[in-house]
Amino acid sequence: MKNKYLDLVDQTFDWPQEEFDLTDDHNLIWNDVNVMDIIKQYGTPLKVSYLPKISSQIQKAKRMFNVAMAKVDYQGDYNYCYCTKSSHFSFVLDAALKNGIHLETSSAFDLNIVESLFEQRKISKEQFVVCNGIKRPQYVENIVRLFNSGFNNVIPVVDNKEELDHFDHNFDKPIRLGIRIASEEEPKFEFYTSRLGIGYKDIVPFYEEKIKTNPKFQLKMLHFFINTGIRDTAYYWNELLKCVNVYIELKKVCPELDSLNIGGGFPVKNSLTFDYDYDYMAEEIISQIKQMCNSKGIKEPHIFTEFGSFTVGESGATFFSITDQKKQNDRENWNIIDGSFMTALPDAWAINKKFIMLAANRWNQAYERVLLGGITCDSDDYYNSEQHANAIYLPEYNPEEKQVVGFFNSGAYQESVGGYGGIQHCLIPAPKHVVIDRDEKGNLTTRLFAKEQSYKSMLKILGY
Repeated sequence: MKNKYLDLVDQTFDWPQEEFDLTDDHNLIWNDVNVMDIIKQYGTPLKVSYLPKISSQIQKAKRMFNVAMAKVDYQGDYNYCYCTKSSHFSFVLDAALKNGIHLETSSAFDLNIVESLFEQRKISKEQFVVCNGIKRPQYVENIVRLFNSGFNNVIPVVDNKEELDHFDHNFDKPIRLGIRIASEEEPKFEFYTSRLGIGYKDIVPFYEEKIKTNPKFQLKMLHFFINTGIRDTAYYWNELLKCVNVYIELKKVCPELDSLNIGGGFPVKNSLTFDYDYDYMAEEIISQIKQMCNSKGIKEPHIFTEFGSFTVGESGATFFSITDQKKQNDRENWNIIDGSFMTALPDAWAINKKFIMLAANRWNQAYERVLLGGITCDSDDYYNSEQHANAIYLPEYNPEEKQVVGFFNSGAYQESVGGYGGIQHCLIPAPKHVVIDRDEKGNLTTRLFAKEQSYKSMLKILGY
């Protein structure tokens, strides 16, 4: 009778997969890393960042878009930007910047990071720095300072019409700008039009009235962002069509415009049944842009993408141990983890985001259906089928055998949304954080980036 956890996974999914496999003693392998070896060394709860995945994701996207451009003889260039807001950690930026990329920022302090990277000779002044977000005075000041220091490829993207006045008052020499389109949200969204950017119909008049006649400004980029990311839906293709039409109309009156930023990233694998044709999407996007522009006699633009979650999401994993099992009624078995979903994986709690969840060990044991609960005294601190792709099954609980469970592809946003190093809900400490890399010979290297948060650090923040 096939009732082991391994049997369940093998019968339900295509197993093994590119990044997942098993050792001979039924422990999980993730990106050729024996997960239980890391757990035995560092314990749980534990955050892990596997840096080689960052480079492989960047190279994957570069290959897809360059191949797509070659197939249709696309005349523009492709520029890969990393959205720093997805993960600001130094080791993430270090890994990403090894791949010849550019940066997209969201706030004032982002530019302090850019300056630090330049001081460490990790970036040059020739790299593009696309500045998105609402520009408060400090953000504008930092943009000006960066530009005046020789970063000629810093591109502030105008989010609302009033920002242009701030730029006019602060810049002393000509700078290239972008304009963000206020895209229409998908039909099921709570509001109709994005709060960010300028409306489709207002962009050409805004350019002619405020930018065209001002010698300080040169419009280089039209920025297009879809909150749901790049997906093969009628909604996405309709918004892209409208965006390219705006680019075409704007290019007719603005010869210096030469770049289209198709912000909104590729999705991250969130289950073992994940199916997304990245190559098709890249080819279709490039083909449609070229066809529409050429049909109107317009040269196709340089393409910028802003990939955050796609860059770093699949490099992250979070591990917990099951500390206890509570039977609350006839059919609900609650496995209690040694951490909190609300603090360690806030997107699972806040937006029911799905992560790949797998047992890290004991795959040769019989399985059972369970619910997973965190250790905060909050009824919302749980993980069940709403967040998962389906019901949650784990090896049967045995108090004599430690059970570890892993949540994979959790490398984007979770630390910043959860308040890394700050005050955690119910004062649950942030887990240890380990960085895994490979040396030039391909050998595995690990280092402890951060210890588990101490009570002293929390009390200090709280003023005790």
